[in-house]
Amino acid sequence: MMRQGRHFLQIPGPSPVPDRVLRAMDMPVIDHRSPEFGELGRTVLEGSRTIFQTAGSVIIFPSSGTGAWEAAIVNTLSPGDKVLMVETGHFATLWRQMAGRWGIEVDFMPGDWRRGVDPAAVEQRLTEDKAHQIKAVMVVHNETSTGATSRVGEVRAAIDHAGHPALLMVDTISSLGSVDYRHDEWKVDVSVSCSQKGFMLPPGLGFNAISDKARAAAKVNLMPRSYWDWEEMLKPNANGFFPYTPATNLLYGLREAIAMLLEEGLDKVFARHQRLAAATRTAVEHWGLEVLCQEPRDYSPVLTAVLMPPGHDADAFRKVVLDNFNMSLGSGLSKVAGKVFRIGHLGECNDLTLLAALTGVEMGLSVAGVPHRAGGVDAAMKFLEQRTASNAGAHLKVVGS
Repeated sequence: MMRQGRHFLQIPGPSPVPDRVLRAMDMPVIDHRSPEFGELGRTVLEGSRTIFQTAGSVIIFPSSGTGAWEAAIVNTLSPGDKVLMVETGHFATLWRQMAGRWGIEVDFMPGDWRRGVDPAAVEQRLTEDKAHQIKAVMVVHNETSTGATSRVGEVRAAIDHAGHPALLMVDTISSLGSVDYRHDEWKVDVSVSCSQKGFMLPPGLGFNAISDKARAAAKVNLMPRSYWDWEEMLKPNANGFFPYTPATNLLYGLREAIAMLLEEGLDKVFARHQRLAAATRTAVEHWGLEVLCQEPRDYSPVLTAVLMPPGHDADAFRKVVLDNFNMSLGSGLSKVAGKVFRIGHLGECNDLTLLAALTGVEMGLSVAGVPHRAGGVDAAMKFLEQRTASNAGAHLKVVGS
């Protein structure tokens, strides 16, 4: 089917790639052993530390986020080790399955897919572990399948309050660069991420930010690895190089994406995502639909998952929106397949982009015959207008003072 105009990619990742990043990647491939490449490598490794908010090592793999998950496991754990994970959604479940394939025993705390990790429950489980059999606590910061974040700083506080030595490993795949995240301050041992979400790049780069404690664990654990070995990466990384052929043109894009994030300022990036998420929830509430996440403290700034009314299929609705308005919405995954659709509002997204996306959703609800109250876009627009006016007023006060 021939569709006119720009396609609206409103899934929660891969996110749209900005023109600046596309142009930055449009370069000849260079010698990955040359001084020019070494400079590029040093720049992106240092810039990545800034985004993770760490002074420690960040390792960049030519991989998906799933590869970065595996790297976190094989570098820190041994077959037979026990870890604590929480069922926050589809991606926590996938990480659990991967750990099981590597012979890890997973204590998987059940959840209802409608909120993030409960730090108090983590503390209780660790306090009960008198023998310190649990070697790591593994949590998903932003559960892309449900639109719920977990309060990582509070999870770290829970581990400390329990006096437990477990490593803290966090999946930041859909949160890094979009949601406030502090690897060092929250004493995270391994942060896992990838390129196609907040970094606004095509898929193909996986990241591990690692603490000294995690690196020490990697030197004594018994898990086999080769491609994912941290030490093999860190040796050449010291001079900006890699032990095998890197994704050179993605690294050009990464350099530009980091520059964009820092030009805007991380605090402003995080505030923009919070504002767009709140506007989206305003529209959903006005439509009379229900946000999947039930805990306001856990609302995701990256995406909003919306429950369909009984008797209406979310995938059929998504098809109506795609066929009629050339917009892709995220599907429901596993337990919520067909029950929810997901609106992504991350990366290169601003007020007008979001309002256009919400317009497509509202028109789709009408065309698909989904019961709703019209005017959700207007409600979101008024919300954004109020925020803009407030910011402008504050600016004028400063300028005129």
